[in-house]
Amino acid sequence: MSMHLKLDENLGNSQAQLLRDAGYDVETVYSQGMTSASDRDLIEACKSEARCLVTLDMDFANPLLFKPSEYNGIAVLRLPPKSSIDDLRELIELFLEGMQQYPIRGQLWILQRGKIRVYQEE
Repeated sequence: MSMHLKLDENLGNSQAQLLRDAGYDVETVYSQGMTSASDRDLIEACKSEARCLVTLDMDFANPLLFKPSEYNGIAVLRLPPKSSIDDLRELIELFLEGMQQYPIRGQLWILQRGKIRVYQEE
């Protein structure tokens, strides 16, 4: 069974295509007409659609606001300052590597150059 993903509005078609090419079912905030949705509405849509959220929005990295165990996964991509499209592609590829090795369901992943930090709930 393929993991279902939703890309936040800060990620574009090229990132969605990379994930689709890797075999994932991908929807985007943009394609679903949710570009002005609040963070809470977005994460609730992910929950109801059983999708993992992939975003650059650091608000989703706060487990007190968005408890990872309640969702199908939250992946926050942290770009370096003065980042390029190559930096973003590198994080998407790191995310894909992680997805092949570990289940993200119920977890918060914070991805930055070369590493994935997994938030563990107590």
